[in-house]
Amino acid sequence: MLYMIINRTRAGLTESDMEALGRIAQAFYDHVPPGVELHGDWTALDYSCTFALLETDSPDLLETIQAPFRDYVDMEAVPVMPVTGWGKR
Repeated sequence: MLYMIINRTRAGLTESDMEALGRIAQAFYDHVPPGVELHGDWTALDYSCTFALLETDSPDLLETIQAPFRDYVDMEAVPVMPVTGWGKR
């Protein structure tokens, strides 16, 4: 299943919070868990939120991935699917 993960950085984070968030994010990218495929990652131009397209067949694994980030970001995982053929007749 594909998921669009939307992370909104919480207001009021300290410099050390941001450093911790950076370490957590880097650890994820350095060791994407087996059973998860990262299809892409984007940020808003003002860095207020990020978007990642992940694929996994395990909702439990998705929750495990999100847990370390919860003190720093508000997260939303939206199940998505590709859309093809729009505008074709």
